[in-house]
Amino acid sequence: MAGGQSDREVKVSLELTEEILQSMEVGMAFRDYNGRISSMDFHKTSPYLVTASDDESIRLYDVANATCLKTINSKKYGVDLVNFTSHPTTVIYSSKNGWDESLRLLSLHDNKYLRYFKGHHDRVVSLSLCSRKECFISGSLDRTVLLWDQRAEKCQGLLRVQGRPATAYDDQGLVFTIAYGGYIRMFDTRKYEKGPFDIFSVGGDMSDANVVKFSNDGRLMLLTTLEGHIHVLDSFRGTLLSTYNVKPVSSGSTLEASFSPEGMFVVSGSQLDEY
Repeated sequence: MAGGQSDREVKVSLELTEEILQSMEVGMAFRDYNGRISSMDFHKTSPYLVTASDDESIRLYDVANATCLKTINSKKYGVDLVNFTSHPTTVIYSSKNGWDESLRLLSLHDNKYLRYFKGHHDRVVSLSLCSRKECFISGSLDRTVLLWDQRAEKCQGLLRVQGRPATAYDDQGLVFTIAYGGYIRMFDTRKYEKGPFDIFSVGGDMSDANVVKFSNDGRLMLLTTLEGHIHVLDSFRGTLLSTYNVKPVSSGSTLEASFSPEGMFVVSGSQLDEY
């Protein structure tokens, strides 16, 4: 380099603005699915995306090069929700066959099941992995929320709820949340048996919870509901900051939503609609 400076990697940070978002265009479209995409997850540190589809397939993408690296079929069990573990080619996914509600730890590298997690007795509708620990949480229509360690087949904890649960860990793994019945309940991971340390209302929206998530910095939470509402809250005070109203979700579908990396924007989609 000029001036005698040693070679080094230069990282460029691009601030996300409304103008940049509005200027974005589709760079590549993969249309070889034969069913709705039910779930997708970006890996935290690798340029990989994993998707689950109603056509009973799990697909791994390299988003930096816009290529599909692998397609794995789950014809026997079906597939609904999918999440990366800390390893970029290992995922945990839920079934969708109506007779086996086990969660599965799958190696995408060689298409081998590494572990089965049995405990739910109805469809799993929420799945969240802790990014800093080997643990995850799942919520089911059987009205239970189970806490798991990826290294053990039996659940490490059980919480009973009174509705369809949506669950999520914060990025630090210190707190997890369970949303149902118009409220978001906050739990300390070290003493969750004592119950929630705080409960937040979502403005009188009593419809079933769909998705709950924290922003990367932990300051904000969002909750989507089956009535088509996206609520954004201060995760420390529980203050409802804004509500976006979109189309109600049809039976069996999901109103997905996520924060942008810096937490300034929310992107959401359901069926053929994007917001």
